[in-house]
Amino acid sequence: MNELENQLHYPLGDALPESGRCIEVAPGIKWIRMALPFALDHINLWLLRDTQRGESGMVEGWSVVDCCIHKEESKAQWEALFVNELEGLPILRVIVTHMHPDHIGLAAWLCERWSVGMWISATDFQVARMASLGANGFGGERSAAFFAMHGLNDPEAVQAISARTNYFPNLVPSVPNKYTRLMEGKLLDIGGRQWRCISGYGHAPEHMALYCEELQILLGGDMMLPRISTNVSVYDQEPEADALKLFLDSIDKFKTLPESTLTLPSHGKPFIGLHVRIKQLHDHHADRLAEVMVACAEKACSAKDVVPVMFKRALDMHQMTFAMGESIAHLHALWFEGKLHRRLGADGVYRFSAEVAA
Repeated sequence: MNELENQLHYPLGDALPESGRCIEVAPGIKWIRMALPFALDHINLWLLRDTQRGESGMVEGWSVVDCCIHKEESKAQWEALFVNELEGLPILRVIVTHMHPDHIGLAAWLCERWSVGMWISATDFQVARMASLGANGFGGERSAAFFAMHGLNDPEAVQAISARTNYFPNLVPSVPNKYTRLMEGKLLDIGGRQWRCISGYGHAPEHMALYCEELQILLGGDMMLPRISTNVSVYDQEPEADALKLFLDSIDKFKTLPESTLTLPSHGKPFIGLHVRIKQLHDHHADRLAEVMVACAEKACSAKDVVPVMFKRALDMHQMTFAMGESIAHLHALWFEGKLHRRLGADGVYRFSAEVAA
């Protein structure tokens, strides 16, 4: 456990759910943990005891929050959970915090399996639908061209990113063709308790966290993680985005919640210390911005130049695309604040400097 983690409280200690089983973190709330084949090797999913109105009256069951990527191992884990953890009750709906593959990948399968609907923000629904059809970025020639304009232009990288045309569809082969909209301030009645939607930006198009005042529990999704900093990136779909400002403004919404809030994150362990973690994340990004500012004061830098400044470890190509997106986000934050100037060079690469280009 690092120094920052020591400032947080983990009420469940080192306990982790076993495959196909849950840990109850509060009355009617069960924690699921599923493996991912990435450097970030797991995702937390949640079962919430619920009641929904059916054709013959009220039906008891469970709401699922997030789904994992579409793979047979994940389906098998879900099947084990259906046997071991549902207490003989059905799944009543699928709630998705945002459209990233580890959160929405099995939504269509779960909805079809239980004949239920999906609840998600309108923006993330539409982006996920387009991405699953291969109709936008997350790899391919447009992504390769965008990153090349920010300095990742060596032939090997361009070829690797250009060839990654099926990244999203491979993990999310389909998305339900209809949904119920989640939006800022909307109250969901889940098992007789009110959960308020809190929108978040900078990580996903329109992420939705859920907060229950009665329980003082926050389902933070990817907007509030205890150990790692959420990826905040700029990509080719919105090339002029100020993603970092959007993210930092979004997490400040959680400041109104009690310090005693139990945060249930999508990665890592449930924790108490929400206000401390908000400050840690602000401090983390302030440090990265300061490093980027120093580098750009020494010479004009592309995002590729900034990657080793922000990330001190070796990166594979999958990690490099995330690092590039995050480097652009930090450069953009300083650019929009007027602290850096951007210039497109004769080589077609954007570089940022602390001095006005002649």
